Amino acid sequence: MEINNLFDLNSLRSAPQLSKVQIKQLLEELEAKIIDADWITIGIMAPSDVDAIGALKSISKKYSSVKFKDLESLNANGSVFLKGNQKTGNVFIRSENGLGEGILLTCQYDHESKEASTFGPLPLDFFN
Repeated sequence: MEINNLFDLNSLRSAPQLSKVQIKQLLEELEAKIIDADWITIGIMAPSDVDAIGALKSISKKYSSVKFKDLESLNANGSVFLKGNQKTGNVFIRSENGLGEGILLTCQYDHESKEASTFGPLPLDFFN
């Protein structure tokens, strides 16, 4: 499947390999959506807690307004699902087998007239 825009990712179970050109194009499209959102939530499916936390930190490093609390206390064994909420700063992680791999980013809005939109899965190193 060819990936030309963010919506092409929606049917995938795991993040595809992307070229540098694709990453640049998708990042430009995603950043416009992030800027428009009131806050984001992030779901990360990863083979380990270290990989998930590393992916979350890469997002915080790229976007200084996206901060999370108590990352040092997070741990889980085996494959994991991590969820972070920019609005509250809370992050939760749990062991979960059978997931794909990648980052799911949801743009959220304070007003109910705007519907949340989820994008991904993006590769774990997408924001590096």
